Amino acid sequence: QVQLVESGGGLVQAGDSLRLSCAASGRTISSSAMGWFRQAPGKEREFVATISSSGRTTYYTDSVKGRFTISRDNAKNTVYLQMNSLKPEDTAVYYCAADPSGTAQSIRGRAPHWGQGTQVTVSS
Repeated sequence: QVQLVESGGGLVQAGDSLRLSCAASGRTISSSAMGWFRQAPGKEREFVATISSSGRTTYYTDSVKGRFTISRDNAKNTVYLQMNSLKPEDTAVYYCAADPSGTAQSIRGRAPHWGQGTQVTVSS
């Protein structure tokens, strides 16, 4: 069983940057597809970005393309989400997810392992 812990959230102003981290423990994530998702108040959880086990394949939701970058360091068992040019509409709880048997594409629809989330608030 893999445990995921997100960190790096906070309160920032529009245009600022944040880097979220997702540290995994319990097992290596080097063969797992990983993803970042978010849930804003009153809305359903949505996919933000996903990455393949090798890091060579990534997907982004349209609203964050060109602003967010997902990456991973398998040696550190950690996945990152660099968020630049933040907007108020990026305000949400951000969750990390892992799928040991999935792909960067399939994890957009389902993931067996989730972290507890970290709050990101962007003020205008």
